[in-house]
Amino acid sequence: MRKLIFAMNVTLDGYIAATGDDIGWSGGEGPDSSPSAELFQWWLDRERANEMFLYGRKLWEAMSSYWPTGDQRPDATPAEIEYARNWRDTPKVVFSSTIDKVDWNTRLVTGDAVAEITRLKAGDGGPMGIGGATLAGAAMRAGLIDEYALVTVPVLVGGGTPFFTALDSWVHLNLVETRTFPGGVVLTRYEARR
Repeated sequence: MRKLIFAMNVTLDGYIAATGDDIGWSGGEGPDSSPSAELFQWWLDRERANEMFLYGRKLWEAMSSYWPTGDQRPDATPAEIEYARNWRDTPKVVFSSTIDKVDWNTRLVTGDAVAEITRLKAGDGGPMGIGGATLAGAAMRAGLIDEYALVTVPVLVGGGTPFFTALDSWVHLNLVETRTFPGGVVLTRYEARR
């Protein structure tokens, strides 16, 4: 069975996007909000470990507007070049009923997301990353997420899109890793108790 991992940058008050879908705070490194080289490397290593990415529409639109050509920017770092190449090469599934075309090694699913994620998890293969509040929330409520990785940025935004969704029952977790990064960013990684 494949492992499903929900990893996102999150504000200290629990949001993955501020009001208006603003993620300008997400780097955690001062006014320009770009992540430290150490944090970016962590994300690159995390993404390389995933054999598949599952995206909701909004996150897909954000990622696909930048990473297909992110390695062609004149100021791209070696890690950014590798991230862009890995992003293009890794199989992706986008769950949306409002878009009709996807590119870059991606398959579109317009039907029941929970059923498809359950099917994907039951198959052979390595870990899958999931992102997007609505999609991850559906997987969370269905008990499909095996690991939560919160990269907490020390900023309070007061509202927006929460990392966690409302649940029908408690989910007990085990802490498996903590790590600090420059700028006061803290990683906490938890596995669901099964």
